[in-house]
Amino acid sequence: MKRVTTGSIFDALELDPGEAEKLKIKAALFDAIIAFIKENELTQEQAAKIMGVQRSRIGDVCRGKISGFSIDSLVSMAARAGLHPLQIAA
Repeated sequence: MKRVTTGSIFDALELDPGEAEKLKIKAALFDAIIAFIKENELTQEQAAKIMGVQRSRIGDVCRGKISGFSIDSLVSMAARAGLHPLQIAA
C-alpha cells in the first residue's frame, strides 16, 4: 500500500505534532548549515571554526545525524555563521 504525502515527511510519519515541528526546524537548520558550507566552499575544519564547534560535529551535520543535535546547538551554529535562524525555520 502506497501513501502519498503532502507537505512534510515528518507530518506523514504521524508523530506527535510537537515532535514533528521540532524535526522540521532541525531539518531546516541542517539544510541551511550545509548550504552555507557548500556555497562558501568551506572545509569541515573551516566551518567548525566559524561555527565554534569541533570538526566532527560538522561531519555529523553533513552526514545527516539529526538526532545528535538540539535545536539550541543548531541555532547557535547557524547564528555564528551569520545565518538568521528565524528566517530559516519559517
